[in-house]
Amino acid sequence: MGAAIQQKDGGGRRRGRRRSRARPMAEINVTPFVDVMLVLLIIFMVAAPLMTVGVPVELPKTAAGALPGEEEEPLTVTMTAAGEIQIQTTPVAREDLVARLRAIASERTSDRVYLRADGAIAYSDVMQVMGALNAGGFANVGLVTDTGGPALDGRPASATVPQGE
Repeated sequence: MGAAIQQKDGGGRRRGRRRSRARPMAEINVTPFVDVMLVLLIIFMVAAPLMTVGVPVELPKTAAGALPGEEEEPLTVTMTAAGEIQIQTTPVAREDLVARLRAIASERTSDRVYLRADGAIAYSDVMQVMGALNAGGFANVGLVTDTGGPALDGRPASATVPQGE
């Protein structure tokens, strides 16, 4: 973003006038700055969805919509297809789950927890973990699913989610 030298004599031709002195331009070229800002914007738009915390699981598909957001970072408990249980990304043994949840609940203001369970896990296993969540102090349990699943009322999956939500 340097300053350019501008000559007033019309490209170096002499017309009998006295040669004027070269003077610096007082304008700043903003185009490179805008280009850099647009590149940074695109980088952050692409990178932001990749920064979500999670363990890769195959979530079941449902017709339910998303829950409203909250102020605190949501607590996520994940059940993998291999039978592992993880709080956020930390593996936890089944026998230690309630004790860890009680310790976490004492530090948090919200009693909301999101349960991500692989679709291949038996219903009874999911219900056991939900009971442990309740015993650990989390009464507000949200089940995480992928959208686009069956609606069970004969309508296509795209017609079940209201537009604009």
